[in-house]
Amino acid sequence: MPQFYQLAVPAANFTTRTCACLPCRFGNVPSWAPEHERAFETDMTDTEWDAVRGVIPSPPWLEGRGGRPEEYCHRRMLDALRYLADNGGKWRALPEPFPPPRKVFDFFRRWVRQNVFAQIHSALVKKIRVKAGRSEQPTAAIIDAQSVKAAETVGASSRGFDGGKQVNGRKRHIVVDTLGLILLVAVTGADMNDRTAAMALFHRLTLLFRRVTKVWADHGYDGELAPWARRTLGLDLEIPDHPGRRKGEGFKVIAKRWIVERSLAWITRRRRCVRDYERRPDHHATFVLLAAGIQMSRRLAGPADRGNRGVSRAAW
Repeated sequence: MPQFYQLAVPAANFTTRTCACLPCRFGNVPSWAPEHERAFETDMTDTEWDAVRGVIPSPPWLEGRGGRPEEYCHRRMLDALRYLADNGGKWRALPEPFPPPRKVFDFFRRWVRQNVFAQIHSALVKKIRVKAGRSEQPTAAIIDAQSVKAAETVGASSRGFDGGKQVNGRKRHIVVDTLGLILLVAVTGADMNDRTAAMALFHRLTLLFRRVTKVWADHGYDGELAPWARRTLGLDLEIPDHPGRRKGEGFKVIAKRWIVERSLAWITRRRRCVRDYERRPDHHATFVLLAAGIQMSRRLAGPADRGNRGVSRAAW
């Protein structure tokens, strides 16, 4: 009589899943697939995942609107995008533990359209503010802009030349709270005037953060912007004076201005954000949020979570 044999999967290769994402619970993620392990510094901690997993929208197939059940873990997808933001490189150069690069890019485009990354970032900001003893909604903000060179993949229609900084590329405008956490981000051509971009950002700021009444900026936003913001939106825009510096005194910190400058420095620590490689401005803005999310990990994670980062990859 014919005999049938079944290959046994080693017990060390899989464990009970704990990420509790929708594909792992209701989709087609193989039951024998390895459990997600944090092997890179950019991987989300359990604390972060618990804070953002409820923000990811339900896929159509789960709501009975058609489509094939997903086969890849949402948490692993987010970790792949954070790895790419931190280490740069090409989409096709993602390490083997992550899902196929094409699948990661498809999820990236879908979640950008659904504004998922902005919602995830907002959830993390609220968690960190509460942990720091602040209220969820800020009352003051700081605005600044940074010009970055653009790669050849950036089209001429979305790039420009910043004559002041001598940069041919794009400009990212950010609004942060007094903790340095990004509240809003917008990406334009490098030739965009800071005051013009600030008007659009201030409109969004008053809609999303109604308690904000005070904004600090540098002298690039001087002129008619402050009276317009006070008259139209009720925002008090203050431009701190540069402290007088005598010869030999060295560098002096400008009050409140150093907070947003530090946030811009945190962003440029991530290789994907050193230059602009994205064909679409909203894709680059998303990588800015991912870069900021990596920095927020250290604030949100406790000592136990930090100690689990960088585990051995021997199982791979």
